[in-house]
Amino acid sequence: MAGNVRGPIAGNVNMMPMIDILFQVVIFFLVAAQITVQDRSLPIVLPQASAAVPLTTKPKEYFITIDREGHYYAAGNFIELDALERELNQAAADNPQRQSVVIRADERCAWKYVVAAMNACNKVGISDYRVTTAEPGT
Repeated sequence: MAGNVRGPIAGNVNMMPMIDILFQVVIFFLVAAQITVQDRSLPIVLPQASAAVPLTTKPKEYFITIDREGHYYAAGNFIELDALERELNQAAADNPQRQSVVIRADERCAWKYVVAAMNACNKVGISDYRVTTAEPGT
């Protein structure tokens, strides 16, 4: 019986597949890093602009307020819908493709006034508009 005694069972973990994957990941990152270096090392001369402004600035928001009776206000002043559309057109021209409009409407006003303000935004090409709400408990 002494000859049949086996030692503790020891398992061998094959590490070769894990090492292969690790080498492939390292090679991938080395190649990717070389591509970005090559893009920046192209021999070009960039033009200079003395009045250039970075495009990271947030566009100025244009606020439209609608009271309970459906009257429109821009910059705190009463404005008719057609004049509002002209002002939105000017704002869109001053800030093309980046003008933002915030519509603040009284909860008791008819929805048609809000839709008319949204329609005015669409007419002048402003697609970045939103209707705001109050925070709960305010």
